[in-house]
Amino acid sequence: MKIFISPSIVVEIQAAIPPTAQSILTEDALRFVGLLCHKFEGRRKALLNNRETVALAYDSLEVPQFQKSGKISAGGWKCAPVPADVADRRVEITGPVDRKMVINGLNSGASVYMADFEDSTSPTWKNIIEGQQNLKDAVAGTITFVNKQSGKVYRLNEETSTLFVRPRGWHLDEAHITVNGQSASGSIVDFALFFYHNIHLLMEKGTSSYFYLPKLETSLEARLWNDVFVAGKFHNYSISTTANANRNFFNYFYYLYLHSPKLPRSAKWNYSGNCPPRNNHSSL
Repeated sequence: MKIFISPSIVVEIQAAIPPTAQSILTEDALRFVGLLCHKFEGRRKALLNNRETVALAYDSLEVPQFQKSGKISAGGWKCAPVPADVADRRVEITGPVDRKMVINGLNSGASVYMADFEDSTSPTWKNIIEGQQNLKDAVAGTITFVNKQSGKVYRLNEETSTLFVRPRGWHLDEAHITVNGQSASGSIVDFALFFYHNIHLLMEKGTSSYFYLPKLETSLEARLWNDVFVAGKFHNYSISTTANANRNFFNYFYYLYLHSPKLPRSAKWNYSGNCPPRNNHSSL
């Protein structure tokens, strides 16, 4: 499939579309993907190149530094209000985006189920696109799954957990979708397809689309996410998973504060696990 958005933007699908996900890769949805990729791909590549520069500096025994805060530390800004359906997040679970897991996760009784396109999901074409269909059906309340061996039918309870979506990190491409001949950003593909297909129904239900942003390393990467959130009518919740981002906690959070109802979470295992690779020649 080839979509011509304009003379300067061409989106192509480089694989067969799974029969169970025909409604996901519509022309309008792909236009949304193409426009976002075309606008932000240069910045994404520059930020990924900066990661390599920083890694080389650390390998040369350069000591990581705090960024200058400037107007960020001067105050005058605060987080977006916390939406009612994420005010209680004492119990959260996560898992892949396969059909049965999405149903069980939303029926779990947890405050939040985070559908994970990142670490929990092997990013095969089938898994990614069918995962989007599964989430679309879950938002619509029509998702079901039948165990072929037992005949057991799985469907959503009347009350379900709040749905979060974790798109892939900035470093991951989606090779099966190209924009002007280059692989699309996996982050933008995951965000754009979910947002395009679900935001209106979510808002009709009195909720919104919530995104859990993985593996941010600098405040500029957070700023890029902020700029991708062009609609501005939903919230996200970001997680800091790198030592470098943790060092400059408020700098990168500043760029997301209009969309972030809560502070980023920095798990101790993520921080400690990231320090050795980033400082592999240092005792710090």
